[in-house]
Amino acid sequence: MLRRLFKSESHPPSPTTMLRRLFESEPRPTSPPTFPEPWRNISWDDKEGALEFVRDYHPYNDELQQLRILLYGPTGAGKSSFINSVDSVLQGRMIDRALTDATSQESFTKNYKTYKIQKGGPGTFYPFVLNDIMGLEKEANSGAGVEDIKLAMMGHIKDGYKFNPLSRIPEDDKSYNKTPTLNDRVQVLVCVVSSKTSTVLSAKYVKKMRDVRLAASDMGIPQLAILTKIDEACPEVKKDVKNVYKSKYLKKKIMELSELLGLPPKCIFPVKNYHSETDTEDNIDILILNTLRHIIIFGEDFVNNP
Repeated sequence: MLRRLFKSESHPPSPTTMLRRLFESEPRPTSPPTFPEPWRNISWDDKEGALEFVRDYHPYNDELQQLRILLYGPTGAGKSSFINSVDSVLQGRMIDRALTDATSQESFTKNYKTYKIQKGGPGTFYPFVLNDIMGLEKEANSGAGVEDIKLAMMGHIKDGYKFNPLSRIPEDDKSYNKTPTLNDRVQVLVCVVSSKTSTVLSAKYVKKMRDVRLAASDMGIPQLAILTKIDEACPEVKKDVKNVYKSKYLKKKIMELSELLGLPPKCIFPVKNYHSETDTEDNIDILILNTLRHIIIFGEDFVNNP
């Protein structure tokens, strides 16, 4: 049979050579893209429990009216989309208050904006807020300035301030808060990075992100990172979002981002933001709620253990 496969050759090769050629022509089996077991546990069947944690949350410290969560990261990473996604999960319907732009290569967010999430009827809100800022850009004189982000963490920047990439906010600006209180200061810093670009960020991007991180560390502010667009980066997650913690690709991305930012892998959470969906989905909700729960826990620990 083997000789028939090579009958076109004028001098048929030896049986050993024929066997070697036959096996070399066979495609080698590739490693499966997922692990047989998840590398991080998550309760996919307990959405109500995850919702209950957020609904029941109230700051233990009576001086704190609202936990302040600041999102920062490269332009287009999904900061505003995460805010909309959190809002959508807690409202049970699609919300798009934080404006996003799917085409611009520059930051769509220009102002320092505080988002409260409605709880129940009008005028009642969850006791945490999400702050959106202008995205980081690789060039020195573009995007949010590192010094402004530091001042925002300290509570010196008021809601509505329009970022100036060329200079930090002056102390005589009407949006400069000279006497920040506990409620003005940031309790949790969250770095938002796209899983599609996390390993191709330029050195300039990384320096800005690490400068922000080091400043937060000096202030004792706890930090997490969110890895977005996981369905666009990983085909297995696109098929089923429950593959997120089985994906070899995403585990590798988390380890790479950990090395890049200096954050422990346990502080990095892969998330799929709502983008093209018209209705909320339980598994997407659970990923977002799991991330939000850890953000709240980190913030509470910081406030209660200064």
